[in-house]
Amino acid sequence: MNIPRIIPILLIKDKGVVKTKRFKNPTYIGDPINTVRIFNEKEVDEIIILDIEASKNFQVPNFELLTSIAAEAFMPLGYGGGLSSIDQIKRVFELGFEKVIINSSTFGNYKLIEDAVKIFGSQSVVGCIDIKKSLFSKRYLYSHAGRKKQKINIEKHINNLMKAGIGELIVQCIDLDGTRKGYDFNFLNKISKSIQIPTIGLGGAKDLNNMQFTFNQTDLSALAAGSIFVYFGPHNAVLINYPEREEINELFYKR
Repeated sequence: MNIPRIIPILLIKDKGVVKTKRFKNPTYIGDPINTVRIFNEKEVDEIIILDIEASKNFQVPNFELLTSIAAEAFMPLGYGGGLSSIDQIKRVFELGFEKVIINSSTFGNYKLIEDAVKIFGSQSVVGCIDIKKSLFSKRYLYSHAGRKKQKINIEKHINNLMKAGIGELIVQCIDLDGTRKGYDFNFLNKISKSIQIPTIGLGGAKDLNNMQFTFNQTDLSALAAGSIFVYFGPHNAVLINYPEREEINELFYKR
């Protein structure tokens, strides 16, 4: 049985967990420590923490908060946001995080990836790309929490990241963030089938059935989501949740 990793994404802003929609209008969800405690009880595969303020405003990571999160978490952790130096990356690992996610700092600075891979290994360094469609449905790369449009071609940037040595790639669709309209299947399918490293789809997850379809019809190795793990029902009542292991096992079959 081929079961994907199903990864909750927690967005951090001002020491709280928030949820955005299309990278805008962050809504407060709750305290990150309490949120991690609940996910401990749910026995999640892993969690990725993304500090959207650090990315947007060129701030350094909030190491005090990361220390508290790492001390509480029983599952593997990844962190992204504001990472721009090897010293910062090293400190994140020393706190107990297993992976770092690097996005904005990669543009024009692939050496940061290369150096991190040499020191910590490719399995610990994850690249991330944020994609947004134009009015004419052409896709472009964005950075700094969706604020800055990048001129480089998407495929070229991905190739540069792979040459630098990333062990995994997160592909996030800004237009679908927080919408629960379903993943951008065609784009994720194209990317996952064209590269030779594990790929994580993120943005727009509707429900577990949508995850099953996306996983079974693509070469994605993992699926990540935010809204479906912090909201419940049509009115977005805040409820930290995660499917039972039996439910996941029954839903996902070998491709």
